[in-house]
This record gives sequence, C-alpha cells and structure tokens, in this order.
Amino acid sequence: MALLSFLKPAPYLDEIQDKNVVKQQYRYWRIRTFYAMYIGYALFYFTRKSFTFVMPALQSTLGMTKTELGLIASILSLSYGISKFLSGILGDKSNPRYLMAIGLILTGVFNILFGLSSTWWLFAIFWGLNGWFQGWGWPGCTKLLTHWYSQSERGRWWSLWNTSHNVGGALIPLIVAVCAQYFGWRSAMFVPGIICILGGIFLINRLRDTPQSLGLPAIEQYHEDFSGSANHHQEKTELSVKEILWNYVLCNQYIWILSISYLFIYIVRTAINDWSMLYLTEVKEYSLITAGSCVIWFEVGGFFGNLVAGWSSDKIFQGKRNPINVLFTAGVFATLLLFTLTRAYTPFLDSLFLFFFGFFIFGPQMMIGMACAELAHKKAAATATGFAGFFAYCLGAVLAGAPLGAIIKNYGWDNFFLTLFICCLIPLFLMLPLWHVKVNPKYRQSEFSGKSEFA
Repeated sequence: MALLSFLKPAPYLDEIQDKNVVKQQYRYWRIRTFYAMYIGYALFYFTRKSFTFVMPALQSTLGMTKTELGLIASILSLSYGISKFLSGILGDKSNPRYLMAIGLILTGVFNILFGLSSTWWLFAIFWGLNGWFQGWGWPGCTKLLTHWYSQSERGRWWSLWNTSHNVGGALIPLIVAVCAQYFGWRSAMFVPGIICILGGIFLINRLRDTPQSLGLPAIEQYHEDFSGSANHHQEKTELSVKEILWNYVLCNQYIWILSISYLFIYIVRTAINDWSMLYLTEVKEYSLITAGSCVIWFEVGGFFGNLVAGWSSDKIFQGKRNPINVLFTAGVFATLLLFTLTRAYTPFLDSLFLFFFGFFIFGPQMMIGMACAELAHKKAAATATGFAGFFAYCLGAVLAGAPLGAIIKNYGWDNFFLTLFICCLIPLFLMLPLWHVKVNPKYRQSEFSGKSEFA
C-alpha cells in the first residue's frame, strides 16, 4: 500500500492567480520537465539496446545460436509490450515522476545482473525483467507530454522528445561496442546499468506531475487551445480504469487500426535495429567497430526524421498525424528496396541506407503513438499508447526476434528482407483511409457541447 500511495498522482494545488507568475512558472517547468524526460528516456535506450550490440560477442564467446539470441530479444519485447500496456493504465493513474525514475533504476539493476550471468536461462530471466521495467518509461512521458504541451504545438515537442530514442540509440553502439571489443561483453552491460541507476536518481530530483499539481492552470486553459479531443471541462474529473479502457480504447476504432499498423511498423523497425549489426558482420564481414559505425546512422537519420515528421504534421498538415504515417512508411519501403540491391563491402552506402531507414521509420514510430494519444481522451492517453505498444512489442517486436532469426537460419537473408517488404505494405494500406483524421468526432462533439460526456 505504501508503494501504491507513493505512485499516486500529486494532488492539485490552489491555482496561482498572478498571470506573470503563472507565465514565469510555466516557462520554467516546461523546460525542466522536457530536458529531464528527454535525458531519462535516452537512458532507457542504454539498457534496452545494450543486448543488441553484444549479440556477436555472445555468439562467438558463449556459442549461442541465432535462435537463442532471437529468443532473448523476443522475451524482452514480449515483457516490454505487456508492461507497456499495463503500465499505460498505471501511468494514467500515477505520478510519472516516480514511475519513470523507479523503472530506469531497475533496468540498470537488471542489466548489471545480466552481465554477471553466463547461462541462457539467467539471461532470459533478467532480460525479461529488464523489459518489464522498460515499460515504465513511455507512459510517464506520454502523460507529461499531453499535460504540459497543447495539441497545436505538441507535434514539435513530441518529435523533439522522440529524438531521445535516437540520441540513446546512437550513443549506445559506441559505448557497448568499444566496451565489448576491448574489455569484454560483460563490461558492456555493467556500464549502461550504472549510468541508468544514476539517471533514475536524477529524474526523481527533476520531474514533477501535472501543471495543476504546481498550482498552474491546465495547458489548454493557459494556451487557450481546445483543438484536441480531450474534454477540458472535466479536467479535474478522474476517470475509472473501466472508463479509460473500455470507452476510450477498446471501443475506439481508430486505436485498433493504428495499433495493428504499429505491429507491422515495429516488425520492420525492430528487424533493422536488432539484426543489421549481425547482417553487416556476418554477410559483409564488417568488424564490430565498422558495423557499429554504420548502425549509428540509423539513429542519426531517426533524429532528423523525428523533427521533420513533427514539424510537418503541425505546419503542413495542420495537426493531422496520419499523412506522415503513410508517406514515411512508403519511404521505408523504397529504402529497403535499395538496401537489398547492395551486397558488396560498401560501408558508406550502408550508412546512407541506414540513415534513411531511421529517417523514415521513426516518423510512424512516433506519429502512431501520438495519434493514439490524441484520438483518445486526455486522461486515457497513456493507456491508448500502451495498448498500441502492446501490439508493437508483444506481437511486432516479438515476431522480429526468434521468428525472423529462424527465417534467417533456415531460408537465408533474402527471405528475411522479403518478409520486411510485406510488413511495409500492410500498414501503408491500413492507414491510408485515415489521411484526413485529426480528432475523434465522438469526443470533439462532447467537448464543444459545454457538457461532460459523463453527464
């Protein structure tokens, strides 16, 4: 009970009446909240992707097969996906300050325990537990982004925050590859783990809950921006778990379409992210350092793709997220086609293709989650994105682990890439009918009626 009380949302304080103080405080806390969750989520990637870059070392030093490596990757994805959904429900009902910080600390602990292990079963247990607490990062960020930034500006803020994936993903190959090559693979697990434990302490110090918990007005009221789907008249009304899950997620057709699309997007994203290092070292015979240097460009491309996707969805498509999802998915398909046609030792071209993979794949990776948050109630945002995350990780990322490893082993890399082509086309056609959808009409009607949809 003490733990549950510890995680409860911070109570609302009496609203500050001085407009100058409100403006000053909002400016300060928005910046502080943003850089804290940016650094925090980048660090989550340190402990999530460390395994990817020690896979070749585990294969060579411990004799692990591709299927065994794929199973470990799938276990994390399955655990993370279930946790992301359940933690999404928890995230809508908890304080993101502690949820995110505790999750980061525990992922660091389980990375260290992984590095102390030598058997497949212990690897599987610790990596599964790591995946579970990885799921505590996203819901906290979703809640903070929907409560501190209004819809008309959220695309830019969300896309800028989403580059934390790329910063973390770009730094981890350098740290882990160097540690693995010069100090052994175990050090490549210890170092990220220690960094993340310290990062969790940093988050407890820096983060707070909603603006109202600091005596500030709701962001919609402060910005006079009521363009979103949330019913701002009921800002202080708490929704039950049943209302959040049933009314705003399970009975929401848009969430289902986007979640199924997310499944296939994540097969492609995870496949490129997890298997490209092994592909470059095994098929093209790159060294760990050369392959790691190529893979870094995936995250660099994702950094710029995030920014372009967020800016264009706000400025060019007036807050509509699905045109970006469609166009960027088509870009992934085109890049994949070019990548498969190049089989020689070409580090420059491989780096270029991985740059464009990252540029295009991070568009729908970000925008699908963002669209889910905006097409549900504001107080159901973490649950909606968690539901989509369940499809992405429990199905999409899991299928990109052991099943793709089996395809590579039994049918070769050509059929691996053929599978990815198919996985690009399915979400492309699923999301095309949603091109013009900006908000959920069902919730928008209740918003502007001046009455609560719960009346």
